[in-house]
Amino acid sequence: MPAPGDGAGYTRGMKTAISVPDDVFDKAERLARRQGRTRSDVYTAALREYVARHSEDEVTDAVDEVIRSLGPRDRRDSFLEATARATLESTDL
Repeated sequence: MPAPGDGAGYTRGMKTAISVPDDVFDKAERLARRQGRTRSDVYTAALREYVARHSEDEVTDAVDEVIRSLGPRDRRDSFLEATARATLESTDL
C-alpha cells in the first residue's frame, strides 16, 4: 500500500470541499462523464484556466510569446500589428 502523500494514491494535491450550485454541479458531472475524466480533473482544469485568465503575469507572458513568434520587427505586418495594438488597448485587464 502506498504511503500517504507519495502521489500514488487517489489524490495528488490539496483536498478541499467547496459548494457549487446544483446546475453547475450537474453540468460538470455530465462533462466529466462525456470526456471520461474524474470530477476532480474537470474542476482542476476549470480552476487552472480561470486563474490563468485572471493572472496579469500569465497574460503578459502569452502576449510576449506571440510577439516573439512574429520575428524581427522589419518582417512584421503593419496592419496586423496595428490591429493587435487596437485590440489590446480596448481590452479590460
